[in-house]
Amino acid sequence: MKQRNLGKSGLQVSLAGLGCNTFGGQLDFDASRGIVHRALDLGITFFDTADNYSNFGGSEQCLGKSLGERRKDIVLATKFASPMNKAGTLTGASRRYIMIAVEASLRRLNTDWIDLYQIHRPDPLTPIEETLRALDDLVTQGKVRYIGCSNFPAWQVVQAHWTGRHLGLTPLVSCQDQYSLVARGIERDLLPAMQACDLGLLPYAPLSAGLLTGKYRHGESMPEGSRLAGRPDLAQKYVSDERLAAVERLRVFCAERGHSLLELAFSWLAAQPIVASVMAGVTSVAQLDANVAALTWHLTEAELSEVDRLCRAA
Repeated sequence: MKQRNLGKSGLQVSLAGLGCNTFGGQLDFDASRGIVHRALDLGITFFDTADNYSNFGGSEQCLGKSLGERRKDIVLATKFASPMNKAGTLTGASRRYIMIAVEASLRRLNTDWIDLYQIHRPDPLTPIEETLRALDDLVTQGKVRYIGCSNFPAWQVVQAHWTGRHLGLTPLVSCQDQYSLVARGIERDLLPAMQACDLGLLPYAPLSAGLLTGKYRHGESMPEGSRLAGRPDLAQKYVSDERLAAVERLRVFCAERGHSLLELAFSWLAAQPIVASVMAGVTSVAQLDANVAALTWHLTEAELSEVDRLCRAA
């Protein structure tokens, strides 16, 4: 498995990563453990979760138990700042809350350190200096190795970068944001900001909630039992006539070359220099195998240009 540095840091992560959002929720412990062990066998070393995944801690707990002695063999990433109770009182990025959240994550993950600790979303009530000073203390204590952010707009990424650099604090090394062939909004502002700040990208939703699997077709009803058919909120967020039309053009492009849409979705992300690891949550070992295999398609410059044209065609 190919390894890439996360931004300009020394932290190396596997090109194929594993999102653990299904653990402890959609998947029980035995199913989750099977996927973890298969990922390790495939050479995946980057595992990403969050404290609020699967009913406030279920994913972290399931992952920590599944890893066991293999914890030392992987790069473990988790997040904080999203609500950790229904009342919304356990949340944010204040020093007080960070010190509580990190200890809880360490217990659930059954580990002494977190390789990449990410701010899950901006906290409008807490100055970024306070957040970064608290995270810097955790790095000094050895509980955290690197820090990153997720779902930050470009201006807040630059603000955090400048604040950390100006004060001599541990710098952010990564951003985790939605990015795929049909969700490219971050290219306008966020990607240029990340490049200026030497940050690596960890894209989530690489298949755009299943839109890039090929099962949803323009002008046709959603397949019965499919994810988007059962989640109208997700369908409203991810599906549009323009996206479905683009997916159809990309499907033809792939068919002409003997590949699938899924293979294109993953290989296109891997071809972006700023992307460190292409990760997705899975519900089966077969899905994991398919995701890893998808990365073997190495797109040429001509193919990348054609894909861009097809994505932007009217």
